[in-house]
Amino acid sequence: MLHIILLISLEGATSWLMEHENFTLPSNCSKTCGGIQIEYPFGIGTNCSYAVGFNLTCSQDQDHPRLLLGDGNIQVRAFDMNEGLVIIESPYGTLDVDAQSNNTALINLKDLPLSFGLFSTDFESIFQFNRLYVAGCSVTAIIVDLDTNSAIDACTTICSTTINIPTTQQMYMSRNEYCSIDLMDSVRFTNLSLAIQLNRLDEKMDHMIINSTSSIIATIYDDFLTDYDDFQRFIDDRNRTGMMASLAWYLNDYSTCKEAMERTNTYACRSDKSECYDVFFEDALYRSGYKCRCSSYYVGNPYLHDGCQLENNFTLTPAKDCQSKCGNVTISFPFGLKQGCYRDEGFALTCEETSSPPTLLIDDYVVSKISLKEGQLECTIYFYFSDNRHSHFTSSKDQTIMNWVIANQSCKDASKDNATFACIYENSSCLDVKNEGYRCICKHGYDGNPYLPDGCQVFALEYILDIDECNQQSHLCSQGATCQNLHGSYNCQCPEGTHGDAYNGTCIPAQSQKLPFGIKVTIGGGSGVIIFLVFIMCLYIVYHRRKLEETKRKYFKQHGGYELVEKMKLERGLNKFKIFESKELEKATNHFDDKNIIGKGGNGVVYKGVLENQIIVAIKKPKIINEDLKKQFGTETLILSYINHVNIVNLLGCCLETEMPLLVYEFVSNGTLFHLIHENENQAPTSLDTRLLIAYESADALDYLHSKASPQIIHGDVKPSNILLDMDYTAKISDFGASKMIPKGEKQFATLLQFTHGYIDPECLMTYELTYKSDVYSFGVVLLELFTGKKVISFEESEEQKSLVSTFTILENQNRVSDILDNQVKLEANMEFIQKLTVLIKECLKSKGKDRPTMKEVAEELNGLRTLKKHPFVGQHNVDEVESLLNGLSNVNHVDYTTFNIESKLTE
Repeated sequence: MLHIILLISLEGATSWLMEHENFTLPSNCSKTCGGIQIEYPFGIGTNCSYAVGFNLTCSQDQDHPRLLLGDGNIQVRAFDMNEGLVIIESPYGTLDVDAQSNNTALINLKDLPLSFGLFSTDFESIFQFNRLYVAGCSVTAIIVDLDTNSAIDACTTICSTTINIPTTQQMYMSRNEYCSIDLMDSVRFTNLSLAIQLNRLDEKMDHMIINSTSSIIATIYDDFLTDYDDFQRFIDDRNRTGMMASLAWYLNDYSTCKEAMERTNTYACRSDKSECYDVFFEDALYRSGYKCRCSSYYVGNPYLHDGCQLENNFTLTPAKDCQSKCGNVTISFPFGLKQGCYRDEGFALTCEETSSPPTLLIDDYVVSKISLKEGQLECTIYFYFSDNRHSHFTSSKDQTIMNWVIANQSCKDASKDNATFACIYENSSCLDVKNEGYRCICKHGYDGNPYLPDGCQVFALEYILDIDECNQQSHLCSQGATCQNLHGSYNCQCPEGTHGDAYNGTCIPAQSQKLPFGIKVTIGGGSGVIIFLVFIMCLYIVYHRRKLEETKRKYFKQHGGYELVEKMKLERGLNKFKIFESKELEKATNHFDDKNIIGKGGNGVVYKGVLENQIIVAIKKPKIINEDLKKQFGTETLILSYINHVNIVNLLGCCLETEMPLLVYEFVSNGTLFHLIHENENQAPTSLDTRLLIAYESADALDYLHSKASPQIIHGDVKPSNILLDMDYTAKISDFGASKMIPKGEKQFATLLQFTHGYIDPECLMTYELTYKSDVYSFGVVLLELFTGKKVISFEESEEQKSLVSTFTILENQNRVSDILDNQVKLEANMEFIQKLTVLIKECLKSKGKDRPTMKEVAEELNGLRTLKKHPFVGQHNVDEVESLLNGLSNVNHVDYTTFNIESKLTE
């Protein structure tokens, strides 16, 4: 992600400010260039763009005009005003067949108000996925900063000589034939002129393809703007116009919306239907500027006075021909099946008519009921099994309740715009849904659909007729009581000076109820004692409640809760991370009932919990935490919540009101890898494909933690019980923050053994330092356990075979590793596969960390083994050649080995 500072010329600053006080875009500004609609704040010519950096050029140097950013050569393809993006022609570089290396300047964003990645405080923040993609065989691609001539990032492609098919087809078979670099890191990709350097690998590496039938290609493109056909044409046909990248723009003449709004003469969000959002870059603790967006239900250009207009697909009142039922489910507006029948796209449903009865769907969920009053959808999601392990089971379903709101606005804010406010009809009122938005409800005494004209109707005959019951002989007021007519009902009251039952009794004058003085004194004294006791009891309850709240606040402060709240305020809307109250988690776990325990370990106990919104979560209660890290716990937990990888368990929030802070994770339903390996006696043997997929996904997740997470994280406790599996056997790494919570002190060594007995890096035991290579060693043990099916420590074996690692080492020296492999692995694997797997495990288990591969190399090798498994006809290679290949990979993908000292806090 790039952070480019917007420069505004000081020359003529006074006149510029005056111009923008009552801004009108000059009529002589070009509207198009080469068929592309030009959108302000961009423009061609004087006073046609917002500021320096937004100026465009219409170039006439080719057959047809080309729209360029600034005076450069970046060609503009389109503008996305809703997302705040400028779509550009993808820059690319090539390396010819007979060339050894090449340098190509890709893109120069120096001093432009544009970024490959941008975060915003709005809930619909810009999401881009630009990446550098390299296709071809045996090449290293390096992203270079032309200003400093320094390397920023690199990746390498490998092609095996044993697969005799064209390079372009190989690319789609295995990641070994291509590589990519995400351009989302604002620390490394900020304010740069980028170039790509392509270098072929050493020709002496005869197990790789050096020359191919086509040139090497490297290009930057946005995944969400490019489909498979475009990419294939780009590779095969050399069509250089099929790929697109995206750049987000922002304004930073002021660093926040608040500052910008105070200067109305220069404030860029000029439409009265626009909203302002602060923008910032990844890991930034400060605001970097702001951007404008049309308000909900409006589209267009927020930078122009009348630029935001009500979108066409928004409906306030549905059409008369809307389908009201799908199967047995009634469809109520704001929901609907077609445009004009639903309020907006978010309420669009689908009726699957081919099923019997027809099925109502929202995305992949089956809707069984729509509740307007509760603001809920009752849904079912179905899971279908295709794996032969589940041959006895065909499907499963999960019931869920989905809460919904009309818009993410308060009633006060939403009611300011009658063109979009939903609760405008008679007898309809607005209901604020805490921290979510608003819905509409019918007023008291009315029922129906508050989103329709005349949708709220009285729910009783008396309301419709509005009979004056007080004039009827049959009203039930007591003798002496007064009757008051209400709409659809009536009210009875005893007159002043009397008391009694005004409905089913008599109103008695007060003087007739006088009691003797002695009785009054007795009653008064007794009442006083009771009131005093009740008062003391209330004081006692209040005292203990205050004491409990004080204790909660103390723990909240100790664990860095107030710092966490401030940071979350700064990053509002970026993350769904939540600070839970202790009572909420107690209710979810039935006061942490032992029946809800789903896991225990050296780090703590994990409970299954069900939140009030019916979401199932896993709640971890750590056993111990370093006193020195308590203050940072909340902030570091928030950092962990930004970890976003499909194979890493999602951290949803934390609770800081207890002595040991609680962590709330997504619930993964199919147990752990340990369970799959060692406790599946009643299930079919786990296939080699499944084992390889679990291994690859786990390695890829650890590589993400090591090299792509920010800050980079050492797991510190890699083992099968920390690798969770969902119903599709997708691996999810858990406890990836364990290394941050390792305590220090005299018991440190014993604690380490408790944490990772059998998996801990032997070098770590000697140096007391965790490194990235410590995770590699532990993962090597996991691989050994996964493919042998044996426990890492077995007290039932002989002395020399108690340790699985020791047994592997002995058998590997005797070329007998296949003796300990699982029978299912031996049944499906060929000799070359076993040799390559053996070399990989051996490399991971080397005693010195510097001799082990990186997790990236491990993941790439495992992915290669998956390809090898799919092609059993490949030739066999000896172990020396495979080791040479692995060593070659190590040399190509060199990584600096940062260490993490257990006796200190997390290294930045």
